[in-house]
Amino acid sequence: MTDQSLPDPKRLVFPGLARLYGVGARYAYAFMRFSTGAILLPHGIVKLMAGVPTGSARGIAAHGLPFAMLLAWAVVFTESFAAAFLAVGLFTRLAALLIWIEMSVIITIYQWPNGYFWTGKGIEFALLWWLLCVAIFFRGGGRYSLDHYLGREI
Repeated sequence: MTDQSLPDPKRLVFPGLARLYGVGARYAYAFMRFSTGAILLPHGIVKLMAGVPTGSARGIAAHGLPFAMLLAWAVVFTESFAAAFLAVGLFTRLAALLIWIEMSVIITIYQWPNGYFWTGKGIEFALLWWLLCVAIFFRGGGRYSLDHYLGREI
């Protein structure tokens, strides 16, 4: 770690924390990317373990969307595989895009009528995922990703 990665201690309220902030900053993006995928992953695993997503397809059809079973499988794929890929940084931009698309649908079709707060089934939590995936899409996998180690990105 170089001294350039350390924040200027003169600008900090607690100058003694400069070294801690410098160490944490090195891993912050990887932690954010990993957390974004890892928090979504259990949603997909539950759907994957349930087998054929007929319940999800019924919910999708009830909202007037076509190809309900195909979309239900897309949700299972996105919430399990794309979320896992995002967590480890493999096909990172594609994974972020798929999750962003799903969150766009969830926000506009399912949660918008409920308002903002997640406690009332509003858009708050899906919007957070949406915003994180926008940032991850533009940044890519980063230094601590499989994309980086493989030397290729989408």
